[in-house]
Amino acid sequence: MKKLLAGAILATTALAAPASAWESQVVACYDKVWVGPKYKYTKELVMAGHSEWEHRNGQMIKVWYPPVYKEKKTMVSKGYYVAKKAACVTK
Repeated sequence: MKKLLAGAILATTALAAPASAWESQVVACYDKVWVGPKYKYTKELVMAGHSEWEHRNGQMIKVWYPPVYKEKKTMVSKGYYVAKKAACVTK
């Protein structure tokens, strides 16, 4: 009986010792922040700017048409997550 009681006490102290060793404290906190993808934009000339003569209300009018461009979008880098330091929230 004494051996059984001594074994039980030894087992509970052996299991309780590691629990105290695992106590910790918060050092720093970080939030997961999404950084969107980056793009490079270029433009391609579709129609150059020009002027034309037109008939309007019985008059000759010189009309300016601005150049027309087509925008091209190229991905430079994909989106990714960054760990950003933040205030710690404890519950």
